[in-house]
Amino acid sequence: MTATRDRPFWAVLVLCLAVAAGCRGNATPEETSKQPQPQPATGPTAGEDSRPKIVALGDSLTAGLGLMEAQAYPALLQTRIDVEGYAFEVVNAGVSGDTTAGGLRRLDWALDGDVRILILALGANDGLRGLSVAEMKNNLSRIIERAKEEEIVVILAGMEAPPNYGADYTASFRRVYPDLAREHGVRLLPFLLANVAGDTTLNQSDGIHPNARGAQIIAEGIWTVLQPILDDLTTS
Repeated sequence: MTATRDRPFWAVLVLCLAVAAGCRGNATPEETSKQPQPQPATGPTAGEDSRPKIVALGDSLTAGLGLMEAQAYPALLQTRIDVEGYAFEVVNAGVSGDTTAGGLRRLDWALDGDVRILILALGANDGLRGLSVAEMKNNLSRIIERAKEEEIVVILAGMEAPPNYGADYTASFRRVYPDLAREHGVRLLPFLLANVAGDTTLNQSDGIHPNARGAQIIAEGIWTVLQPILDDLTTS
């Protein structure tokens, strides 16, 4: 973890992710799964784009809370893909406040169509709420297994838990991601917010959601893992 320049990163995490969840009112996870689902980050309406899909399944960090649609990291990945000449459509399947359980519940929708790559970026809200690490791992494992059944390449993006639930919880939470990557043989991005978390110049006023520049850095981090996969899929 990187220390913030003005205040500890995790000192604002609980408040700020609670604000993100609050943008949905007091909806339960079950109610969240019934909300209208997000649309592709860029490009034509779903059903009009024949390109294979890259789905970014996540929470407010993926949805781009507080940013314009074109500034969220899935849209930035789409721009990079188009510039580099890859024929893929990026779908932003981020829902603010979502947990791993919520992501699992809406997986059928997320994997609908010709999905080739899944960017799995969930867990921040599990950590915020102090939910069971074992259940979180099981949810992520089931998502990965389902994607692999469909021969979808998975990029697993790691997350950190706040320290207020104790050192054991934080350590167990952190281990989930590399353990899953090893167990399932999927690509791992160790921390979605690497080089962004805790830097006040790269986050919005809430101190946790990235600003436009922060989202660019996140997209660049994902790109280092994504581009070799695109090359493999394009040449195979």
